Amino acid sequence: MPELPEVETVRNGLIPHLVGRRISFVDLRRDDLRFPFPNGFEEGLTDSRVEAIDRRSKYLLFRLDNGLTWLSHLGMTGVWTIDSDGEGKHDHVHIEFDDGAVTATYTDHRRFGVMDLFATEDECEQKLLAGLGPEPLTAEFTILALKDALNGRRTPIKTALLDQRIVAGLGNIYVSEILHRAHVSPLKTAAVVAGKSGRISVAIERIHRQTNEVIFEAIEAGGSTISDFRGVSGSGDLGYFPHRFTVFNREGEPCKNNSCAGTIRRIVQSGRSTFYCPKCQR
Repeated sequence: MPELPEVETVRNGLIPHLVGRRISFVDLRRDDLRFPFPNGFEEGLTDSRVEAIDRRSKYLLFRLDNGLTWLSHLGMTGVWTIDSDGEGKHDHVHIEFDDGAVTATYTDHRRFGVMDLFATEDECEQKLLAGLGPEPLTAEFTILALKDALNGRRTPIKTALLDQRIVAGLGNIYVSEILHRAHVSPLKTAAVVAGKSGRISVAIERIHRQTNEVIFEAIEAGGSTISDFRGVSGSGDLGYFPHRFTVFNREGEPCKNNSCAGTIRRIVQSGRSTFYCPKCQR
């Protein structure tokens, strides 16, 4: 599933094509994706102008000039493509802008994506956005906020960091990378990592710093080429962050941390693969 860096890459790819343009035609090829399209979806989009494209966690937020926000979540296999003919088997949403001058097509062969439309002023109450935690690289994501969110949690730190209420936007790939760079075992509980005292632990400092660094690097690299992610040009443009993976998908390979002679191991936590080095992640 695309994580924060991939969704940010898609946002950056859509902005120059769609912002400032007016939606002239909306063609829904089916009644639903993961969930049914909301009532009045086509009517709410048609004749509105895209004023901005924002992102919250893994959700794209198209800000319209009629006071509505159009939300798009890519699920596992969703892709937005600019200037496609929209005639593919799995092209489920086809939108024309400025009377056909530009088109945007949403393709999703597994249909795990989501779209919604709501009043922008009600964003805090939108069911998918309410309760999300702070995002990396924001003023709200502080070391203290991270420690407070992890205090007392008995789940493994890997699982805790995947909880969108603790840190919004992280997924399986980047959490494995963060913990490896922070030298923290994914098997430790969140409570142990947070510590019992009010003092900020070294582990929390490292996780906080590496979360910001990994996400920044991944955005700069255009995300990762895992699964079905690609950019919006239709040419299959993909991210380059996998060239910087230190653990993900490297089972049985040597650890890349300095002065470590360990070997990367793969385990399963909460149904997801975790890659880590048992020698330097303790």
